[in-house]
Amino acid sequence: MGVKKLFFWLTMCFLGGILLFSIWIPQITVVTAQQYEPGNNTSVINSSALIEAVIRPPGAVGDLTSEAVGNSTSEAVGAVGNTELTIYEQGLALVKERRELELQTGITQVEYTDIASGIDPTSVIIEDPENRDTALLEQNYEYDLLNSSSLLGKYLDREVNVTDRNGETYTGTLLSHEDSSIVLKTKAEKAVVLKDFSKIELDDSSSLSAKPALIWQIYSPVSGTRQLLVSYLTGGINWEADYVLISNPDETKADIRGWVSIDNKAGMTYENAVLKLVSGQINRVSGPMLGSAEEKSVVNQAVSQMPIAEEALFEYHLYTVEKPATLKNNQAKQISLLFADSVPMEKKLIYDSSLGEKVLAYLTLENSNESGLGIPLPKGIMRIYKADSSGGLQFLGEDRIKHIPEAGELRVAVGSSFDLTIKRNETDYQRISDNVERTSYEIELNNSKPDSQTVTIVEHLSGEWEILESSDSYEKTDAFTIEFRVMVPAKGTKITSYTVERRF
Repeated sequence: MGVKKLFFWLTMCFLGGILLFSIWIPQITVVTAQQYEPGNNTSVINSSALIEAVIRPPGAVGDLTSEAVGNSTSEAVGAVGNTELTIYEQGLALVKERRELELQTGITQVEYTDIASGIDPTSVIIEDPENRDTALLEQNYEYDLLNSSSLLGKYLDREVNVTDRNGETYTGTLLSHEDSSIVLKTKAEKAVVLKDFSKIELDDSSSLSAKPALIWQIYSPVSGTRQLLVSYLTGGINWEADYVLISNPDETKADIRGWVSIDNKAGMTYENAVLKLVSGQINRVSGPMLGSAEEKSVVNQAVSQMPIAEEALFEYHLYTVEKPATLKNNQAKQISLLFADSVPMEKKLIYDSSLGEKVLAYLTLENSNESGLGIPLPKGIMRIYKADSSGGLQFLGEDRIKHIPEAGELRVAVGSSFDLTIKRNETDYQRISDNVERTSYEIELNNSKPDSQTVTIVEHLSGEWEILESSDSYEKTDAFTIEFRVMVPAKGTKITSYTVERRF
């Protein structure tokens, strides 16, 4: 009986242990799941966790300031990163900056300062490379800047103290202000107009800021330090190309220098920025944005010789300055675009009847690798120089060139010929029928130079036309244009005539 009782109690203990183990394990599982479940739920925005922080400009030294709201706190960190500017020819620039920020779980309120005064706030893009769930929930653009007019506007119907030039102080309610005069209502219910005063004392002006700012509410699913990539469009920055062409003595070759001129009137200095320039006409819904009136004057200029690389971008051309550069506010900077020596060139003398009674002098060059150029040339002004008999350079003229693609022809109008004069006459006219007419023309070229000169005569024709007779051979260049290439003798005259029949 003792053995049976022992076996019975051992069996009961074993069954009881299994029962206790099965009860204990589910309890541990439930507790663990409850402990970690809230931390895994990142789809809900906790609106109570609102942190205020300030982002410093890229490259700034020091800490970001922060202020806790509620029970949440945020420690600030220094801002690092760089800036990239893509500048367009229409007075527009795309600014891309990396700025470091400490984000808390939930919503962080950020004051984004040191931005261009010509910013388009609707173009702002914020990217967090470390977490795609970071999102900009709300943005306010604060542009009520601190100046005398905005200050006085804030103090309408409020009490102010005004001291005139004689040192007498007036206290009263500010009724209006305009230019250098203000109107006060004194405690005696009298209106006082002050046109000449030396000082106005106001209370707190903390509601106004000295610079424009963007106020953001940014949601982050996790806390930590981020390097946000911020992009926005701004007006007040533009660029254009300028060229110098120096002709050799016989006008067969030229040395060409190209410069990029960048004008920064955006109201902000960009330190050590990567510069990219877009050449081409982009489509915009509205006109180019402009900086404020105080930013219109260029205070200084800078010249830099940094190589520029070119590439295609959509239907435009993108030029990248190989080294970062600093663009100061109200500064025009010149950067070298190209150097080309001994580029083959041809001088052309052209008379175009649509441009008036004068023979124009042009210089033409091929934009090819063989000529020493071979890169797409952005539009700009080309200035032409040539050495005189003493070796000193003289200015011959300038022309605004269009975009010249690679393998295209560069034609520059220098000026009109002094020694070539022209007379163009309609020598005969016949009305053949209601829709047919016949006209004869005579072009007389006179050359006072001791050397003969080749001149191209350009004539424009309308309707359905046919040349019935001509004194010289011609070339049909398009449906409504013909060209005569004639030689005008030294100190002589050349007459070119033709008869054309038109059908309308």
